[in-house]
Amino acid sequence: MGRVRKVPVRSLVITVLVAAVVGGGFGLYWFQPWKLWQDETVEEALPPVAETSAPPAAAPSSTSTTPTGPQTLASGELISHEHATSGTVKLVRLADGSRIVRLENLDTSNGPDLRVWLTDAPVKEGKAGWHVFDDGQYVSLGRLKGNKGSQNYALPEDVDPARYTSVSIWCDRFDVSFGAAELARV
Repeated sequence: MGRVRKVPVRSLVITVLVAAVVGGGFGLYWFQPWKLWQDETVEEALPPVAETSAPPAAAPSSTSTTPTGPQTLASGELISHEHATSGTVKLVRLADGSRIVRLENLDTSNGPDLRVWLTDAPVKEGKAGWHVFDDGQYVSLGRLKGNKGSQNYALPEDVDPARYTSVSIWCDRFDVSFGAAELARV
């Protein structure tokens, strides 16, 4: 008859505890649940209009059509996807010709690895819209600065904003949209 080797109960308990601690630590790192209770508010103004040192003109020209300040090119209202999200998104051309995506009155959940994406995907309501934004073309404008407030995100000079139709608050870790806005040209 073969001899059966018994595994000491103490070794089994230690192995299970180590596995639970490692698994729990990984889960906490991956999901970062504490962020659901931590808000970060960022309030940025639109970049100021560049001032010139030229002397003032004798009389303003009524035929001038060149805007002297920021000009809204497109805008839209954020809708909720994975998390309740609200606010306004604007594509703005600044006086110097550069462009930004501006989030105004943003209110969403905080989360791990949130990004602002300019995309060519259609905005769909409900679960149908959670995962569509990485299916086509998108440009990451950087990490979300805060889950509340008003913020500016510069568009790279080589990006043609006419190719993109929406903005998503994208969770890169879980490949899901927290919220998105369809951009309507102004």
